[in-house]
Order: sequence, then structure tokens, then C-alpha cells
Amino acid sequence: MVNWTKLTTNVYVISGWASIGGIMFGFDIGSNSGTIGTKQYHEFFNNPDALLQGGINGALSAGCFVGALLSGWPADRFSRKYTLIGASALFIIGSLLQSAANGVPMLCAGRVINGLSVGVTSMVIPLYQSEVSPKEIRGRLVAIQQWSITWGIFLAFWIQTGCAHIEGTGAFRAPWAIQAIPAIILCAGMWAFPKSPRWLADKGRMDEAIKVLADIHGDGDPNHPRVLVEVEEIKAVIKFDREQASHRYTDLFKPGIAYRVFLGVCLQIWQQLTGMNIIMFYVVFLFQQAGIGDSQESTLIASGVSYVLNVVMTIPAILFVDKWGRRPTLIFGALAMSSFLWIVGGLLTTGDWYIQMDPNETNYGKWAVSLPNKETTNAVVTFVYLFVCSFAVTWGPLGWVYPAEIYPLRVRAMAVSLSTAANWFFNWLLSFCVPMMMESLRFALYFLFAAFNLLMAIHVYISYPETKGFTLEEMNIVFETNPRKKIDRAYVAARMKETLGADIENAEVNDVEQSGEKGEIGATQDSASGKKEEVV
Repeated sequence: MVNWTKLTTNVYVISGWASIGGIMFGFDIGSNSGTIGTKQYHEFFNNPDALLQGGINGALSAGCFVGALLSGWPADRFSRKYTLIGASALFIIGSLLQSAANGVPMLCAGRVINGLSVGVTSMVIPLYQSEVSPKEIRGRLVAIQQWSITWGIFLAFWIQTGCAHIEGTGAFRAPWAIQAIPAIILCAGMWAFPKSPRWLADKGRMDEAIKVLADIHGDGDPNHPRVLVEVEEIKAVIKFDREQASHRYTDLFKPGIAYRVFLGVCLQIWQQLTGMNIIMFYVVFLFQQAGIGDSQESTLIASGVSYVLNVVMTIPAILFVDKWGRRPTLIFGALAMSSFLWIVGGLLTTGDWYIQMDPNETNYGKWAVSLPNKETTNAVVTFVYLFVCSFAVTWGPLGWVYPAEIYPLRVRAMAVSLSTAANWFFNWLLSFCVPMMMESLRFALYFLFAAFNLLMAIHVYISYPETKGFTLEEMNIVFETNPRKKIDRAYVAARMKETLGADIENAEVNDVEQSGEKGEIGATQDSASGKKEEVV
């Protein structure tokens, strides 16, 4: 017989269920990505030009920007849990509007509503996951959000590929209706899971917070060493925070916080400027532009492989992000993506560019390229695939992990809301501009994003400290250090004690232990034994 209490307090199950919100986002992106390459879509919506298509695509991102920007207040006021439930209900409404669209205005309205929902969930999910996770596997649990996004894109793309054979408007209405399914599942299931213990503590509901911590980290025992340590740290930080400031947006610009807000916002902007979302969103058109595939179906299949790779290559990030560390993973990923984009752009310069004037083709009247031979065509596909793999294992998950773990509790929801809104603003900006940029810049567009990736590698090296293995409460100390130097855990423990006036010397629980059922985690007591643990 299933032990539902044990199941709904397992940190992997909690994080995995919350991540269904990522599938919602992926579904919305994937279904539209496949749709814009079909004849049924172009016929019904009267062959939207680059400007109009950019507006349709950008409607989702515009909604996401507003949703993310406004999500901090409900997440703090009503809890992370109830905010997710409300956002998923909103997504159902948007999906139904899209599937019933009788023209571009109704389609855009549905996409804006879906965007509001996705903007909220994309902020709240990693926030909720980070607050219920043990520090040793926090990166892994938050990275599940990105994996869910890739699954949503993957499933939606192949559903769209199958639906493309439907005659008439069902070819795009069916995928837009199906995307409501994960929202229904999330909305119904989240009621069974606990509220964030840190949110409960911040609201003065410490008894409830202790019970949740005992259930998720102590196998139901409130006297478990890990639970006692976490409660002590949380109480001390809440007391310290309340002495420093209140829960106001102006707190984001105070010393000690403003720089972290800047880093979080920059990281989310950089994630968009990798070029990954643009390549995934326009992958069908990209391959059509490069003359890859001799039919709509073969082009869709060639494009679909990139979605498969995106799913598969996110798995190593989930498994090893807490071993590799944040800094080296981000730097390596940016350099790898930059290299592959330089190569793709260089290969496309070898072709003959022309405006395709065949009205039977979906990219009628747009730039296309005739590459010199099959080998060059295959090389373009290969390096696009390598680019996708590089993103999936690095910036994809860490773009959500890092901002969710670096802020103090009193401003965490507001700060993550701001950084996520920045992500969606640039997502909207790029999705609106890129169709026109593809026509004007052609191969130079890939050089532009390659340069962005190089710049972000430099920025991470100079400014971003390693956060692997530290509790959320220790981040204030971590960000006092030089980001380019190793951080001594014993120093962090001593500074915690000095700053908070709390007994943090025993803040590490002996030995990392994970049970298959509970995912219980302990940590090696290096600082107590006088042994220094360092992180790159």
C-alpha cells in the first residue's frame, strides 16, 4: 500500500511534481515552434509576415515578463504553493483560448494569458524547490525544472509533427488544447504537497515550518540533527533580516543585496543571449533556410532531433551539477556554445544566399541559402546539435539554479521575480526581433550570439562566486568573498556565527546519506574536525 505521507514529503517527488510547470512552458513553446512551419497554420492566419509572426511569438514572452515581474507579491503573500496552483489554473484558460482562436487577436490573447502563467511558474518553481532542498542536492533538484521544460518542448514538437497530417485547423488546434493537460495535473496535485518551510518561518509559523522540515529532511523526527541545525539557521537569519530591513522592493537596492540582484538579473539575461531559445524556437525555419530536408516532414524530423538531444543532455546536469560546481559549468558551457556558433556562422557564409520565391513553400519570400555540398549541410546540422547539447548540460539548468539560491529570505521572492522578468523581457525582445534579424543579418546572426557567449564566460569568471554546497542562509557570507578564489567552508561557518550570533559550528551534519525513498542528505563535518573544504 502506498504511503502517501511519505511520498508527498520526499524532496525528489516534491521537486518533480512542481516541475510539471516546466512542461507547461515547454508545451507552449514546442507546439508553436512546429506550428509555424505548417501550411495549415499559414493558410488559416493568412501567411503572417516576419513582423506579425514576431508579434505572435512575442505575445507569450510579453505575458511571461509581466507574470514574472508581478509574481513576487503573491509568492510572499499567499505562499509558493498556492501561487503555483493559481498559475496553473490560468494556463488552462489560455490554452483553451488558443485552441479555439478564430484569428490572430484571439490567438495572441491566449498566448498572453499562458505567458502570465508561465512567467509566474518559471519564478516560483525554482524558488520553491530551492527552499525545500538540502544544500547537497539543491542544484540537482532545481535543475529538474529545466529538464521538465525540455520534455515539454520535446513532447509538444512531436505531437505537432503528428498533428501536421491532420487536414484543416485541427493541425494546430489539437496541440494547443493538449498543452492544458500538464496544467490540470499540476493544479490538482499541488494541494497534496507542503508549503515552503522557509516561507512558513518567515510568516511566523515556526511550528509548521519545523514539522515540514522534519517530514522532508528528518524522516518525521523534529529532533533530527539536520532539522535542528536548519531551524537554528533559519531563525537566526530571519531575526537578522528583520533587524536590517522589511519586505520592500527598495531592499533590493541596499548594500549587500543590490550586487547580487545585478548578478541574478545578468545571469538570466545571458541565458537568453546564448541564442538557445531562438535556435530551438526557429529550428524548423533555420533548417528550411539552410536547405536541410527535401520536404516539410523531413525538415521537422531533422529539427526534432535537437529536442531529443535537449532532453537527454540535461540529465548529466541533474546528476552532476552539485559535483561540478556552478562556476566551471557556466564558463565551460559559454565557451563551448560560442565555439559552435562561430563554426555554424562560418559554414553558412560558404553558401549562396537568395530570396526564395516559390509560393508553395512556407518560407516564401524569405532568405534561404544553398550550401555547396551535402558535407557542409551535415556539418551545419552537427554543430547546431553540439550547441544544443552544450546548453542543455550547462546554462539550461544553471540559469534557473543560481538566481534561486543567492538571495536572503526577506527579498528572495522579489529578487527572483526581478531576475526572471529580465529573462522574459529579453526572450520577448529576441522572439520579436529575430525573424527580422534573420532576414537582414543572415549568417552574421550566429556570429552575434557567439560573441555574446564569449562575453558571458568572461563575466562569470570575473564576478560570480561558487555557491555549491552552501546553505541558503550562508549566501550572505559567500558573497563577501572574492569570486575568483576558493571559499573556505570553515571561514564561512565562523562568519555565520559572528554575524548572526548563532551556534553554527555544528551546522554540517555528518556524512552524506541518501535513502532511496526519502532522499535524506547529510554532510561531512569537515569544519568541525578542523579540515578545510574548498570549492572552486
